Parts: sequence; structure tokens; C-alpha cells
Amino acid sequence: MKPINILILDDKEENIISLHALLQDIEYINIVCSTDPNEALKICWRDEISIALVDVQMPEINGFEFVSILKSNPKTSHIMAIMVTAISKEDRYLLQGLESGAVDYLYKPLNPEITIAKVKSFVQQIFIQQELIQKNKELEESKMELLKTKEEAVQARKSKEIFLANMSHEIRTPINGIMGIMHMFKSSDLNTEQKDWLKRLDNASQSLLLIINDILDLSKIDSGMLKIEFEDFSLTKMIEDINRIFKIKATHKNLNFEVLMDEQVPQYIRYDSLRLQQIISNFISNSLKFTEKGKIQLAINITEKQNNSFKLRFSVKDTGIGIKEGSVDKIFLAFEQADDGITKKFGGTGLGLAIVKRLANLLNGQIGANSEYGKGSEFFFEGWFEVSSQERKDEVKEVPTYNSFPKFEKLKVLVAEDNDLNSFMLAHMLRSWNCEVDIVKNGQLALEKVDSNHYDLILMDTHMPIMSGFEAIKEIKNSSIPEKHGIPIITISASVLEHEQAAAYRAGADGVIGKPFDPIELYQKIVAVTTKNKNMNLTT
Repeated sequence: MKPINILILDDKEENIISLHALLQDIEYINIVCSTDPNEALKICWRDEISIALVDVQMPEINGFEFVSILKSNPKTSHIMAIMVTAISKEDRYLLQGLESGAVDYLYKPLNPEITIAKVKSFVQQIFIQQELIQKNKELEESKMELLKTKEEAVQARKSKEIFLANMSHEIRTPINGIMGIMHMFKSSDLNTEQKDWLKRLDNASQSLLLIINDILDLSKIDSGMLKIEFEDFSLTKMIEDINRIFKIKATHKNLNFEVLMDEQVPQYIRYDSLRLQQIISNFISNSLKFTEKGKIQLAINITEKQNNSFKLRFSVKDTGIGIKEGSVDKIFLAFEQADDGITKKFGGTGLGLAIVKRLANLLNGQIGANSEYGKGSEFFFEGWFEVSSQERKDEVKEVPTYNSFPKFEKLKVLVAEDNDLNSFMLAHMLRSWNCEVDIVKNGQLALEKVDSNHYDLILMDTHMPIMSGFEAIKEIKNSSIPEKHGIPIITISASVLEHEQAAAYRAGADGVIGKPFDPIELYQKIVAVTTKNKNMNLTT
């Protein structure tokens, strides 16, 4: 603890010696003495004086004037001044001392006990003040550190979003081209072997798309941007779809896949169907990856019931490699596997179960796992489900190929897309719908084409060199030629982030489609944005 400096000012040396002797045994103080008020002022300005014991009656500068000078200077205004006086205890002198800035009085002849007690009290106050100042300083530093950390976190989140948006664009753009070409092949006459090749290519594309969706989902959940949407749907129909999809995949690995559903499980429920299916599918996909022989079983059971709600347990059991003891919790962490050697042998990003855990938290549900190494594992999800009061009939419709859609008449389309494969695929689809198509590779060239030609529709990629799609849209909507303002514009964005899609509408786009897109969705969007154009007609 740093000692506190105390100044004793008295024009009589014997008074200083007496007071010094009285106070010298007090702990944590350092006593500085002076008989000259001017010298004492210099000491106060130079040294860290905390308490000043000031004699009232002194030549040249009396005690009242001395204290007033201390209090008027910002550098010394903090000093606690105690008046030491032999003059009358009349109220007028007391008031004069307090008005000058003194905090207390000591009267001569000094009472040793009272003097020591008062000085100790003020020393303690100084220590408390210093501690408060230090605490406030630490709090301010902590506050600044927290603000800095928060700012860094915000910047990191923004950098992460930019990275994810760019990564989404870079991956989705080629996937869109690949899947577009597959749609073109599906509309062609293929032999059995070629259809099998196409099916394998489709599976590979879907797997790649699943990985990028997992990464984006994880980011959305962590940033609080993922929305949970409840709806009425058929649980039975969902389980049937899951059974059909994964039974085929299990058969390819010579595995048995079975579904056991309690007869009392309600057929129609109200829940987020997309996220529930995502959880169950992740469990089954995980089991498929790590099971080489035996079977995989999906079981749905009721564990509790309250009024119109059921607590359901969805469990997936397998006869796979199992998980080592002590590694079960690790599998629910992002980018983690139970064993480092697993990644080398089986692959995977380590994102699936991490996303499941976060989705379960958002849905107020619980997940867990039980495993016996070398014999198999069980993964389960439990949550409360409300029985739906409305049954919705799910109609199974045959999906038509894009070249069977009704043709457009006199529809001239400008495609602004810097990826050759995507522009080729788009142009082919549009021409199959009887559209006349021009292609450019950036926003600047799109502006030049719009200035010199008439177009009924523009399909604009958002990320392009030289001039982006957003910039080009703004220029077109603010063109000096009024008739150009109304040209319908659909952006085709590889980003699925909501803020970027919202930015397209703010820029002036009439519609937004994400990559990879479904030809049916593109066709419907074209119909929607061009029906406002009086020159647009449909023929069959």
C-alpha cells in the first residue's frame, strides 16, 4: 500500500515538532513539514499531498487564504485541508474555515486522542477514495476492452458473412451450371446407362450442395438469423418420404433400413417440418456413413402426453463402428469428429451433428447419443409436438421437364452472366421457351445493350466484374430514357443470405432467384414479372 503524504504547515517550529511527534506512529503516512506558506504551496503543487494540517494564524498568508489558494487550483483542489487553530471557537471562524474549503478543525491545545483519531479517519477516507478511483479506472478499462471486443466480434461476424457470401457464390455458380446441364440431359432421350450416369452426377451435386447449405445454416444459427417456422403437416407422409429415400441408399450399401412408428403417434402435427426432417436425415446419413454391414433403424415413439401435445422421441440405431468412450460429446461440436482417423477414412465436414444440436436448442428439444464402440450407435431427438387441428392433403404431382412448358411469344431477353456455363445453360432454356436471347458478361456491357436495344426481360447475375448486377440495375432504373425504367429485371444470385437478396430488391430488381435454381421456379418467376408488360403473351 502506497503511503499517503500529509503536510503540516505552521509558522512556529515547536508546533510542527509537537504535531509530527503526535502523528508519526500512524501507519501508511509520510509527513512533510513547512513553516512557510509559499514553500508549502510549491510542495503541494510538486508532491502528491493528500491531507494538509494548516495553522490559521500565520504572517503574510493566513490559513484561510492558504486553503482558498489550494482549492482554487485544479492541481491541488483534491487536498483535504484541516484547520489547526488556537483562536476562539466562535461560529464565524468555523464558517470562514469551511467556506475557504477546509473539511474539519483541530483546536489547540491539541487533544492527542482526538487528533490521532481524526487524522486516521481522513487517511482511511483517502485510501477508500484511491481504491474507488482505481476500481473506476479498472471498470473503465474493462468497459473499453468489452467495447473493443464487441467491435472486433462485429467485424469478425461481418467478415464471416462476406466470406460465406463469396464462398456461396463461388461454389453455387458452378453447381448451378452443372445442375442446369443435368436438367437439359433429363429433357433428352437417354439410354439406361446414360440415365444411371446422370443419376450419379445428380447425387454428387446434391451432396456438394448439402455441404455448402450446412455451412450457411451453421452460420445463420450462430448469428441468430435462422428462423423457425411452424406449420401443419403430415408426419406420416414425411416419414414415408424419408423411408423411401434412405431405403434406396441403404440398399446400395447392402444394408437393411427399417422404420418403426408407434401406432399412437399422431398423423398430423404442427412443427417446423423442414428442421425436423433435417435433424432426422442428418442422423440417418451419419449412420449410413459409418455402417458397413447390418441395419439402420428409425423409431418414433411417444414418451409423454399432455392435453393436445405429445412428447415424441425420434431415434436412429445402427450397427456401425460405434464411438469410443469419452468421445460422444465431441461429435456434437462443429468441425469435429469423434476420432481424427475417421475423417481420413470416411470423410465429412463434421458439421451435420453440430447443426442438429443447434437446431434442437432452437426447437426447445433435446438430442443425445448412446454408443458401444465396435457394435453401433443410437442418436435421438426428443421434443414436444402439438397435434394439428387441420389435415392438409399432400398431392403428388408429376414434375414436368422444362422444355414442355408453354412457349413465350415475342420475348426478348438479355442475360448478364460472367460464367460461361451458366449463360450457356440459361440461353438454352430460354430459347426452348421461344425467347430471343442476348448474352453479356458484366453490368457495363448490359447497360450498353439496354441503351441500344429493346428488351422485355433482363436476367442479371449479382456478382460480376467491372460493374456488379446491383450497380447495373440502379443505372437502368434511373436511365435517362423513361421507357427503360419499366424493364422487368430478375437477379440470379449465388448468395442465399437474406440481406443480399433484400439488397437486390432495394436496388430495383423485380424478382430474385438463388443458384442453383429450378427451371420451374425460373419460368414461374418470368411469368410473374412480365405479365405486367402489355406486349407479353403466352401460347401453348
